[in-house]
Amino acid sequence: MNYSAYKNVNLLGGLLREKQELNRKITIHAVWKQFENTGRIGAFSCDWEEGMEQKPHIFWDSDVAKWMEGASYILAKTRDKELEAKIESLIDKFETNQQPDGYFNIYYTVCEPGMRFTKRENHELYCAGHFIEAAVAYYEATGKDRFLKLVMRYADLIDQTFHIKNSAAFTTPGHEEIELALIRLYQATNEPRYLALSKFFIEQRGANEKDGHCPSSQDFPIRSQRTATGHSVRCLYLYTAVSALAKELGDSELARRCQDIFFDIYSHKLYITGGVGSTNLYEGFTRKFDLPNRGAYAETCAAISLAYFCRNLLDLEKKSVYADILERTLFNGILSGLSIDGKAFFYENPLEINVKTNNRLIDAAGTERHAATQRKEVFDCSCCPPNINRFIEEYESFLYDREGESVYVHILAESTFDDGTAHVETHTNYPLDGKAKIVYRGAEFLCVRVPDWCSNFTASSPYTMENGYARFHHPGTVLLEFHMDPVLVEANLNVQNNIGRAALMFGPLVYCAESVDNGENLHALYVNQNLNAKVTFDPFFGANVIETDGFRKLQNSTALYRPYSENFFEKTRIKFIPYFGFANRGESDMLVYFKVKEIN
Repeated sequence: MNYSAYKNVNLLGGLLREKQELNRKITIHAVWKQFENTGRIGAFSCDWEEGMEQKPHIFWDSDVAKWMEGASYILAKTRDKELEAKIESLIDKFETNQQPDGYFNIYYTVCEPGMRFTKRENHELYCAGHFIEAAVAYYEATGKDRFLKLVMRYADLIDQTFHIKNSAAFTTPGHEEIELALIRLYQATNEPRYLALSKFFIEQRGANEKDGHCPSSQDFPIRSQRTATGHSVRCLYLYTAVSALAKELGDSELARRCQDIFFDIYSHKLYITGGVGSTNLYEGFTRKFDLPNRGAYAETCAAISLAYFCRNLLDLEKKSVYADILERTLFNGILSGLSIDGKAFFYENPLEINVKTNNRLIDAAGTERHAATQRKEVFDCSCCPPNINRFIEEYESFLYDREGESVYVHILAESTFDDGTAHVETHTNYPLDGKAKIVYRGAEFLCVRVPDWCSNFTASSPYTMENGYARFHHPGTVLLEFHMDPVLVEANLNVQNNIGRAALMFGPLVYCAESVDNGENLHALYVNQNLNAKVTFDPFFGANVIETDGFRKLQNSTALYRPYSENFFEKTRIKFIPYFGFANRGESDMLVYFKVKEIN
């Protein structure tokens, strides 16, 4: 993935632009405030002592580093003296407290001095990786290289310790991240040692340490892996790095392994929302088709890492399936992690909420574990909020590609692309509707993805199809329409909890229903197979809401059990909202998959 490519794209309007504006005006500042309140910002002074409050945690560095990266992307597009001053203040403290040999880690500086590089699971290299990404982003945004030089010193120390001298207590990091960061550092500096170090960490996976406490991508050499296994965020950060390394080295074997792993996720382990990771036990992938709705973990960071992986796969080969899942994840499983007001977040993104069941006592010890029903402004493990900060500001990197004489449009958005030679203007209300006008020049071919949800596509100019992209020859203007209708989508029958149920989609958006609109007991509702749908724009969500015909099963007896009867249904209308907008209007039941009843 060419991370600096976002500079060639201007996002001018639509839902994605609105989310960026929300991030720039509200979310980036809300996360900073919470990081101040919880001690994360103050920890950079490295003056904590035993007995003081707000003891630094092993991953606090990474939380703030991701915030710095997100703020840097904002600076790349908009001058903001306040954000720049905040980043500079953190760089000052990084420089002041960096050790003479280049080492920087708050926790090991003040909590366990002398114990650096001894505990594999304690996130040292993970934190280092996020500092590297932040420094590269800040350098590319501002041209200032002080932070970049500081992290290069740290990367040089890591190279000496792990790669050259092999003097650390472990060989590969417990939490992947630095692998992809080092490739990014190599791309920014042209220093081959950083690419070699990334390759070293990737090739050593599974050759030395084993994870031990859960199924893990760390248990097997990457060249023997064909399935997604273990902690979903760690896995997908690794696969993102491997796909980038395959591109840099022209390594077809590594590319095939990434493709194998993607299609395992795509075919067996992916929620309809683009979420991944179905268990809270180790925040990870489980067996094929194990996709519970109420118990879905589907961490926001996992969806973000899947999007990065898909984007890198597009660099390896231009196949629409990668952009299909990138889009599905972007509009659903990632956006659901952020509240409509931009101030609160979900760590987990379930596909069903039942408030009464969530509060059910099971024994004297308490209640069953369920995902939160309301977003929070900060978490003890607050990796997701700053990850949203940076991902939203990278939207431009996912929209277009240039390859030879072809410009690719992966995701429709009101935007422009200009790399100095080719120029593309896209005018669209997508995803509110599927119409688009694209004007292009400076490239021989325009390749526009035909989304997987679209069964009826029309264009004003002749085209050929290639790997899911409509390929137009000769510069000019193209009018497109990806015809959108609300459609019911069912899961593979091996996803047993969804047999006889269907989810509603409209274009790339997955929909859900909440009890705040439809009354209690959503499970008593059946969607009419003949939807008779009404689609209207709702400014609260910034997207369309949908009403469909349906039925409500009636309670005609107080008896606990009764003979089944088809007579006790009443017709009703069911209101659906975009999945990304659930849990924004107070605590409410929510459901994605509904029983379907045929017309009668």
